[in-house]
Amino acid sequence: MSGNFITHQTERGATHRAADGTGRITALHDPPVAPSRAARELGLRRSEFDIAVYLGRIRTVRDEGGGGRRVARSEIERIRAQEGFPQALRDSARTVGTTEGAALMGVTKDRFTRLARLGLLVPVNFYLNRYRAVVWMYLAEEIERFAADVANAPLLKGRTPEGLRDQLKEGLDLRARNWRGRYLGFLLGQAEDPWARAAAVASLLDPVEVSEVVRDPYERSHLGRFRPASPSHGSPGSPAAQIAEEIMTAAEPDETARLRRELARELDTAREQRPAPRPAPRPRDHLAVPRSAQRTREHGRVPHPAAAREPGPAPYSARRPAAATSGPAPERPRPKEPRRPRGLLSRLRRRGS
Repeated sequence: MSGNFITHQTERGATHRAADGTGRITALHDPPVAPSRAARELGLRRSEFDIAVYLGRIRTVRDEGGGGRRVARSEIERIRAQEGFPQALRDSARTVGTTEGAALMGVTKDRFTRLARLGLLVPVNFYLNRYRAVVWMYLAEEIERFAADVANAPLLKGRTPEGLRDQLKEGLDLRARNWRGRYLGFLLGQAEDPWARAAAVASLLDPVEVSEVVRDPYERSHLGRFRPASPSHGSPGSPAAQIAEEIMTAAEPDETARLRRELARELDTAREQRPAPRPAPRPRDHLAVPRSAQRTREHGRVPHPAAAREPGPAPYSARRPAAATSGPAPERPRPKEPRRPRGLLSRLRRRGS
């Protein structure tokens, strides 16, 4: 049977048979796939896939339908063609906690924690355990690289240098701050719009700080539309969510000041490229013209000056009599005595009295 028809290939994309009678088959554009499917096709767990996207090892595209980020078919094929796939990709996205990280470095957990608090080891992710304690995660390949560097050998053995010990005694802990810096770099890498870049910076500031930098309410509203979704840690308003919000919000004065300056720069760039939308200005209200005057203008008659000056009816309150404020109170009318009945019965009563 001959005629025009379309054949579809469900797994590897779609093919289209030409309608011009030549019988040639041309490939259509493969739609991007959801992250869960991309993770399965790349042989990764979802957590490993998210870390690979976070690090830029897997490039994502914006879903035109507004459903979040997706992965193009060409990107999956590119990663599959890399040498050492899939183990190399899986190793690059491997994360470890404090215990496993200390074992990789050959140090105690306390020393590992001190190095992380000093900012020498930068977390890549975190989560809250069942006790609502923050568990920091690190890239395994970065831990191994740090331990293999000869310059770091004095930090792995012996006493911690005195200057670093003093900072630890003062309560220095740069883990949350370093994670925020790393997370901001990821958000800026995903942003495809100047307002999205500004919203990425604003997401790490307290709302009060944002309102002080972005004073225009229309710009703040427009900025909120591009605010990136925060990593979910518990239901909204729960203690776990509150702890995660504290980690994601800049707290140190110097960090806050730096983010405010960066937000102002990104905001200036966004204004230049595309100002925030505003409601259309309302037309100026003209003075109301009485209908009588409008009819007079339409018929070409001019009202008499006296008629124009004639005052209108007084308001309802002005037409009411004013209440007396002094003098005796007015007397109320006395009820009239009932009239004596007239007729035969009344005359008989008077005769008998």
